Amino acid sequence: MTTDQEARDKVVSVSREIAATPEAIFALLADPASHHRFDGSDTVLSGDDDNPDRLHLGARFGMRMRIVVPYHMNNEVVAFEEGRTIAWRHFGHHVWRYDLEPTDNEATVVTESFNWGVARFPPFYEWVGYPERHRTNIERTLERLEAAVTAA
Repeated sequence: MTTDQEARDKVVSVSREIAATPEAIFALLADPASHHRFDGSDTVLSGDDDNPDRLHLGARFGMRMRIVVPYHMNNEVVAFEEGRTIAWRHFGHHVWRYDLEPTDNEATVVTESFNWGVARFPPFYEWVGYPERHRTNIERTLERLEAAVTAA
């Protein structure tokens, strides 16, 4: 069993300052139909047609994905604070989380985190190299999130 400290230690996070308000950024993060627009892993194809229009705590939503072959992933929102934090997990229980912190210069520091310490079997994620691979994906996601929100 993983301790709370071990779970906190198994996190990859990257932060980026984006020249947009937390509200504008959060609007994209809370819209499951927009996730493919900023996904840095290039695996999210689209959201399900029956997804909620806007995510909220406890919301369930599905994504059409592709890694070599197409597949489907169901998620549940496990943290939600309007304009500040949103996080979700799927059946593996690892968590994707976004924290937004407004700055004094009308921008927002966005921190995306991948926590595999809370997963059902954390050693699997290390064995397949997800922590380091996800650091690169997170960097690309934050770049694409910035492009998407500043283009709007």
